[in-house]
Amino acid sequence: MPESACQEIKVELGERSYKINVGSGLTNEIDRYVSDLSQKKRVFIVTDEHVYRKHFTALKENFKKCEKEVIPYCVPAGEQSKSYENLEHLLNHLLTHQAERTDLLIAFGGGVIGDLTGLAASLLKRGMKFIQIPTTLLAQVDSSVGGKTAINTKFGKNLIGTFYQPQCVIIDTDYLTTLPRRQIIAGYAEIIKYGLIYDSKFHEWLDSCATDIISLEVNEVLVAAISRSCEIKATIVQEDEREGNLRQILNFGHTFGHALEAENRYRDSLLHGEAVGCGMALATRYSHRLDMISKTSAESVINSLESAGLKTRIRELEGGPYEADGLVAKMMQDKKTKEGKTPLILLNEVGDACIRSDVDLSDVQEFLSKEVNR
Repeated sequence: MPESACQEIKVELGERSYKINVGSGLTNEIDRYVSDLSQKKRVFIVTDEHVYRKHFTALKENFKKCEKEVIPYCVPAGEQSKSYENLEHLLNHLLTHQAERTDLLIAFGGGVIGDLTGLAASLLKRGMKFIQIPTTLLAQVDSSVGGKTAINTKFGKNLIGTFYQPQCVIIDTDYLTTLPRRQIIAGYAEIIKYGLIYDSKFHEWLDSCATDIISLEVNEVLVAAISRSCEIKATIVQEDEREGNLRQILNFGHTFGHALEAENRYRDSLLHGEAVGCGMALATRYSHRLDMISKTSAESVINSLESAGLKTRIRELEGGPYEADGLVAKMMQDKKTKEGKTPLILLNEVGDACIRSDVDLSDVQEFLSKEVNR
């Protein structure tokens, strides 16, 4: 499957089209990617305290080489930074510095930073230019691509947001080498998702290459896994940019996963990818409960998740407590719920996901009541 150490994927959305660049050391040539996007002599960079300490100085120097002044803004690390308060502070920071639509706003960090920065970019003066430089595996294969932006509320995850595409995405795999293994495994959950929902051959390839990807030791394999994930997401987004139908399959495992995160109050004891990993296991088991996916295929999916180091049982997860009643209540707050019906993304087979809008939530609650104790 590997082709080269650097890949370019085009997201075809008419006037909003952009490129995703994947490879090692890409930010060392930052001018190559941003020179055509803005002629301004300044750029605004939003990051978190962890990424700032590890990587900000080097990125600032790379911008300095192309004669651009960097204006940084730093937020606390963690899911809790996706809040009304931090959104307001970021917008005030940009307005204080008289940011204009033609200025470039850069999200430099994980999914939290990308979501928060993208939302701010979509709102400031009704839209300013922004790019994504994701530094976590999860952000590189998921949240940086597709134009979803959001903050969380006490009612649930990502309930306040917009669809707003970046000008480009720069995926530099070098940033991954500074992440703890737990973060890599959490990100790998989203890679597994793409094979499960769309490409069975990719899923088979992942099973044979999981160790190389998670260890980050073979860059060509890592780039191939990230690139194929982005290709699949780009294909789906091109057909359904605003999640009217097909794009919903990208939420496989997320309805359960988001409920787990909300019940844990978005604390660091449960990472997004960990919640999604368990959510995919729950969605797979529920698919088998409805006689959709075969027992053999369901067991194969669970084995793939567990072999990657992901926990597939609710009782194994950190944080909580996780109770069926609370989880179902959070699921009903899902942004795709219509007329009291919460659609679930389930599997007919590996590589073949479907949207089920006819699911009886009382049956889901009975299912979860058993799962929380298994």
